[in-house]
Amino acid sequence: MELTTKEKRKKYLQRTLGVVAILIALNMAASYIHGRWDLTAEKRYTLAASTRQLLRQLDAPVYIEVYLKGQYPAGFRQLGDATRELLEEFQEYGGKNIRFSFVSPGTNLPDSLRMSFQDSLMAKGILPFNLQVQENGQDSYAEKLIFPGATIRYKDRENSVNLLKSQGGMDPMQALNSSVALLEYKFANAIYQLQQTERPLVGYMLGHGEPEGPNIYDALKTLHELYQVDTINLKADSHIPREFDAILFVRPLETFTDEDKLKIDQYVMNGGKVLWFIDNLTASADSLRGREFVAFDRNLQLEDLLFKYGARVNLDLVQDLQSDMIPLVVGNIGDKPQIRPIPFPFFPLLTPGNTHPIVKNMDLIMSRFASSIDTMKGGNIHKTILLATSDHSRTLGGPVQISLESVQQAPNRRDFRQRAIPVAVLLEGRFPSLFNHRLSRERQQALESASGLPFKAVADTLNRMIVVGDADIVTNALSQKEGPLQMGVNEFNPQYVFANKEFFLNSMEYLTSKTPIMDTRSKELTLRLLDGEKLKKDKTLWQVLAFALPIGAILLFAMVFQFIRQRKYA
Repeated sequence: MELTTKEKRKKYLQRTLGVVAILIALNMAASYIHGRWDLTAEKRYTLAASTRQLLRQLDAPVYIEVYLKGQYPAGFRQLGDATRELLEEFQEYGGKNIRFSFVSPGTNLPDSLRMSFQDSLMAKGILPFNLQVQENGQDSYAEKLIFPGATIRYKDRENSVNLLKSQGGMDPMQALNSSVALLEYKFANAIYQLQQTERPLVGYMLGHGEPEGPNIYDALKTLHELYQVDTINLKADSHIPREFDAILFVRPLETFTDEDKLKIDQYVMNGGKVLWFIDNLTASADSLRGREFVAFDRNLQLEDLLFKYGARVNLDLVQDLQSDMIPLVVGNIGDKPQIRPIPFPFFPLLTPGNTHPIVKNMDLIMSRFASSIDTMKGGNIHKTILLATSDHSRTLGGPVQISLESVQQAPNRRDFRQRAIPVAVLLEGRFPSLFNHRLSRERQQALESASGLPFKAVADTLNRMIVVGDADIVTNALSQKEGPLQMGVNEFNPQYVFANKEFFLNSMEYLTSKTPIMDTRSKELTLRLLDGEKLKKDKTLWQVLAFALPIGAILLFAMVFQFIRQRKYA
């Protein structure tokens, strides 16, 4: 029995209303239920478990202001898009507690207010990039400051992050890729720091001639921004209090006695973390003022202690063809000296030697008169090389004669055959005590009375320690005009900043942090670039396909649709 026209209309109306109801229900469900599938091999769009947990536990809104809005070159637009995608992903887990906006710094403001606003960003540590931008409709170019950074506010606290890492000798695309890979870590770490109500306590060790003047200003200032910092006099104090989460040695100059080493040893046995920056030889940038000197052993007597923990700072100096510059007089023009920057092999530029989170995606590290480090085979201590030289380096055993005149001649590359000489190493494991079976019962009782803790022959838990064979990595140069500079800056080329501060902060964070947020630094994004030669060769083919295929698909669909329609209503 055929349906009447009225019944057909009613049936079609019911189907239409049913479809509309299903669509409305699906949209309502989608607003509450979210699902995503990350199909990339490196899980580019998947947040780490530690980041998800951090965002879910937020108890107040986090306000993020990103300064990447405007007409920027393609690389900066790509960085801005990646930042927006990441923050949208943050909102999936942080909900209303993640609020972000993109702004253009100083747009539509008078020149004086714009400059004041930009100065405030630089005061917060957001580094600008100066670009040459072509003016609209003109052949002239104008300078434009771009601030690839963000400020993050949580309750009454504020933090800032730089989104674009320095390029150094890195390919621009690779530098951009590394910057995108680090976005999750930078934002998650900034939020984590803002949440901390009690900052870790770091001890700056004194008593053996460690620097206290302007040459260590930037390192101590940097520590004070993120940690509680206090000094400990190893000679005067009876022990190192366990309340210190980590202790820092920077260029000790005087011999360590067994009493000194016992205090350090038992601090390590009880879970204390140590970050060593050691200069074994008497070589420093200040010594170059005499143009020639001999670097001798400082006789620190730390070899047995560090050897027991799995490493040894050698009595040598590293030379590298990949090195920083030093200005030298190479001649005269009239009565004026001609000064030219020349690579100085004793100033090696160290390369991150591993994919460890401390040094992953990191730029080169500036060093001065670095010593090599050997690691001991065997034992239960895991050794990870953090910093190393390039593939064209060598070591010179002490004492070493150093002369500025020698660098005026090009070095013989055949003499630089050593590769990846370690200069910084991470030690992890249950450290054994240097003083096991060496202390009398009376000495053990005196130690227990002073510290309130029993003598331990081996650490109870897994511990960490970082040993670096150069103290100049964390010291800073002095400028007659600006005073103390930032660590990682050559006073003769202050425009470029090496990654010294990043290495210092990452090392301290790895030692003191109680969360695995730093693991997000291991994230790696793969560059999948088009084959330029193949693209050039097949350019016409791809253009034809890109033009013809969409039109052909539409015509084919129209033909099939018309054929089916004719068959149905014939």
